[in-house]
Amino acid sequence: MDCCIISKLKTQPFWFIILFALGLLTILRFTLTFLNWLYVNFLRPSKDLKKYGSWALVTGPTDGIGKSFAFQLASKGLNLILVGRNPDKLKDVSDSIQAKFGNTQVKTIVVDFAGDLDEGVQRIRETIEGLDIGVLINNVGISYPYAKFFHEVDEELLKNLIKVNVVGTTKVTQAVLPGMLKRKKGAIVNIGSGAAIVIPSDPLYAVYAATKAYIDQFSRSLYVEYKKSGIDVQCQVPLYVATKMASIKKSSFFVPSTDGYAKAGVRWIGYEPRCTPYWPHTLLWAVAYSLPEFIVDAWRLQFCIGIRKRGLLKDSRKKD
Repeated sequence: MDCCIISKLKTQPFWFIILFALGLLTILRFTLTFLNWLYVNFLRPSKDLKKYGSWALVTGPTDGIGKSFAFQLASKGLNLILVGRNPDKLKDVSDSIQAKFGNTQVKTIVVDFAGDLDEGVQRIRETIEGLDIGVLINNVGISYPYAKFFHEVDEELLKNLIKVNVVGTTKVTQAVLPGMLKRKKGAIVNIGSGAAIVIPSDPLYAVYAATKAYIDQFSRSLYVEYKKSGIDVQCQVPLYVATKMASIKKSSFFVPSTDGYAKAGVRWIGYEPRCTPYWPHTLLWAVAYSLPEFIVDAWRLQFCIGIRKRGLLKDSRKKD
């Protein structure tokens, strides 16, 4: 059979042979890509996170993805440092974790990322002194209350978006990284967003998307800087997750619960520098990349205008 194929190819013009070879290479590349996708999403084992260190620090752990990450890390045997602005919520999460995982040590640090950040970061430095922080989850972040044109974004929201999303993640990383360097091991996970990476633009959420683009580039650069120092830096890129910030109450196949996302997210810690841990999100990413950018831009603009209209209506009802 192979001899017949080779014999027939010899009788074909040169351009046909080139096209045939390119076709085979394309099929081979697609097959290898698909097999790798199957492996990393369903077969690849998660890393033993305790090898990085016995403690994990999570910012924004009182709700949403951050809270679910805290529980997932505790289930892996890590002690926790929870950093958030609300002391009562921090205590509730701490008590719940210790009730479920009795051997887990939990420390809490009150930091208002929109407030005196320097003082808050100093408290983090003092608390982690002498602790082997192996995993850092930079989850803290804020978004718009609803979609707004850029000229409608007030000064306070503009300041807080940059301070919480950009400065907060940067300064916490700067506080934790030296200890990891000293021990020559660690994993840093920064929570990015599909708004900055998967889609070409996020109209009416321009500043939020820009802050998450910073997180992506910040993460990639640190990954290159420190990969030879035993430190794995990663930007995780979730699409929609059922959270209060996303204003989504019910989970679905393409919109996981926070627990569903965090469970997938923990499995990916220590691997690729940029990833979308929840595998159905990779399907949406593939669709977005296959479409012309102007089509995705037009869809996103109309979608966000709809969110803006509903937000304005809700605001007007509150005033009434």
